[in-house]
Amino acid sequence: MLTVSDLSFSYGAKQALDGVSFTARPGRFTALLGPNGAGKSTLYALLTRLFTTPTGQITVAGHDLAQAPRQALAAMGVVFQQPTLDLDLTIRQNLSYFAALHGLSGRDAAVRIDAALDRLAIRDRAGEKARALNGGHRRRTELARALIHRPKVLLCDEPTVGLDAQARAAITDHVHDLAEDGLTVLWATHLTDEVRPGDDLLLLHHGRLRAEGRTEELTGGQPLKDWFLSRTDVQVEAGT
Repeated sequence: MLTVSDLSFSYGAKQALDGVSFTARPGRFTALLGPNGAGKSTLYALLTRLFTTPTGQITVAGHDLAQAPRQALAAMGVVFQQPTLDLDLTIRQNLSYFAALHGLSGRDAAVRIDAALDRLAIRDRAGEKARALNGGHRRRTELARALIHRPKVLLCDEPTVGLDAQARAAITDHVHDLAEDGLTVLWATHLTDEVRPGDDLLLLHHGRLRAEGRTEELTGGQPLKDWFLSRTDVQVEAGT
């Protein structure tokens, strides 16, 4: 559903990504694990066409991102690392505005919005302004918004940054459930406790993929945080 082939990108003389290739499969939670500075956000900028590069290829739901950007982008739902809600609008108003950008209105939009709110367990707060929400509920709102147009692929770029442990676990659980229901998920993180043994795992370090496979098979029974530390030159956060 999402395929990246030989993707490279540089900031001047600095090589941020170097020949990255992988496939995120339908119905799988694929964790893109890497320390800060590994190239995760650069990759997401390329996946969402905030950046472009003449090298490599990105295919989303069968659409080449460079050749058919509208179709490829329409197949994505995205939760960026930085919050993107309008804090002066209610949850429902934020979602309605996003639906309108996708050409959805009236009953169709209302039904999709209610379904997304129910899925993230925030329908009872739909009339509250985003400014009044805690960090966890703002993230749930952004996830609900990303689902309204029924994407084939969900991209999450470190979506739990700044959340407490309980909120992080809730968001991670929600997105794992979405993958189990058939959505293709690519989840970027530097926190090993957000990755489950059965997840697909991509280890990105210094702009290159260092390992790829099922987490429990890659680690061979070793704790993921120890495996991660042994393959990178940074310290893993305490408790993760």
